[in-house]
Amino acid sequence: MRIDMQETANLLRQKNNILFLCHKHPDGDTLGSASSLAHALTAMGKTVRIECNDPIPKDFSFMFEGIENPPFEPEFVVSIDVADTKLLGNELEEKYADCINLCIDHHSSNILYAEKIFLDSNSASTAEMIYLLLGELNAEITPLIASCLFTGVSTDTGCFRFSNTTVRTFEIASKLAALGADTYNIIQVFFETKTKTYAALERLALDSMRFYFSDRCALICVTQDMYEKSGSNESETDKLANLPRQVEGVLVGITMRELKDGGFKASVRTHGDIDASEICKRLGGGGHKGASGCTLCGTKQQAINALLKEVEAEIDVYRID
Repeated sequence: MRIDMQETANLLRQKNNILFLCHKHPDGDTLGSASSLAHALTAMGKTVRIECNDPIPKDFSFMFEGIENPPFEPEFVVSIDVADTKLLGNELEEKYADCINLCIDHHSSNILYAEKIFLDSNSASTAEMIYLLLGELNAEITPLIASCLFTGVSTDTGCFRFSNTTVRTFEIASKLAALGADTYNIIQVFFETKTKTYAALERLALDSMRFYFSDRCALICVTQDMYEKSGSNESETDKLANLPRQVEGVLVGITMRELKDGGFKASVRTHGDIDASEICKRLGGGGHKGASGCTLCGTKQQAINALLKEVEAEIDVYRID
């Protein structure tokens, strides 16, 4: 059942022992949204815990300062920025998929799996929704909470460069800065800084780039061998997703990542009217018009062929005047 922000706030006021679930391979939006809400509700006297199927990348560790994550039997289970229960990861999906009371999300591809859904597909990030929700709750937004939210807003919009960025996005970012968000360091860490291992991985990834459909599609593939050679790992691959789309003339950029247990995770980024979510939806994934993802089984070439088939179907209906 779809509910609005006021109903969502009322539910959170009524509940205690609240469990927040983040999606696997966590990013700034799921972590920033969950941690900011956890900090605010803890200050209101609630007992909360955050769970994620995968380890929290070190760059996001500041968000969890002061969050104790005590053991308790959840009274209320809330998924944050999770469009589908399979995105929780195997462990959390098995444990909680059938008992999620509330989902707070901004993905148009949300499959409406929770008992109650607070969904705003016009929002550039779930963090924007949480900022407004905290206002509805009359919760204090501390500098730490503001930093958590600013991380979610900035990372899900590519530092305000993606097409999902709206006037409201800039307004909320400005308000978070005024509330004490550490905007300079957040932008430095997430957009201006590369580890040596990431730099080595990026070089190998760029060497793998191939072009298709009259150079309108660019694809890079990150393999387990590349991780070994560079000393990097999957936690550093998020920044790679935008590289293929940055090439002049490319309308569809694809970054494939080989998974340890087989298969490939694909991130699809598009320009113009080409819908990345339609490409990924036909492969069992989803997301946004300009940025979506899916998981593919089979060999590297089988995964590439499956992706290119769907890209061709989408790109052929797009014409440049």
